Amino acid sequence: MHALSDPLRVHIFSQIASAQCPQTCSAFLAFSNRNIPKSTLSQHFKVLREAGLIRSERKGVEMHNTPRHEDVHERFGALIAAIINAYAAQCARAHTPPDPQ
Repeated sequence: MHALSDPLRVHIFSQIASAQCPQTCSAFLAFSNRNIPKSTLSQHFKVLREAGLIRSERKGVEMHNTPRHEDVHERFGALIAAIINAYAAQCARAHTPPDPQ
C-alpha cells in the first residue's frame, strides 16, 4: 500500500489502469501544473513495479507500462479501486481534473 501513498503514484497508476494501451513515462511529465523530472518519474515507476501494480516492457528506448489487473485484484480485491476512486473524488473536490494532460 506504500506504493499508492503518494498522489503522483496514484495518478500514474490510475491512468495506466484505465488506459486502453501501454503508457510510457513521458505521458506523465506534467502533473498538477508542474513539470516532473524524468528521474523522479523513474523512481515512481520503480515503486509501482516493485509493488506488483504495473508491468514494464522495454521497447526501444522507452518503457511501456501496463497494469497487472489480475494479480492486483487477487491480492487486494476492491481496495485498489477504492483508493483510485477516493483519489478521483479528492481531485473533483479540489476542482483539479484527475488527468492533467
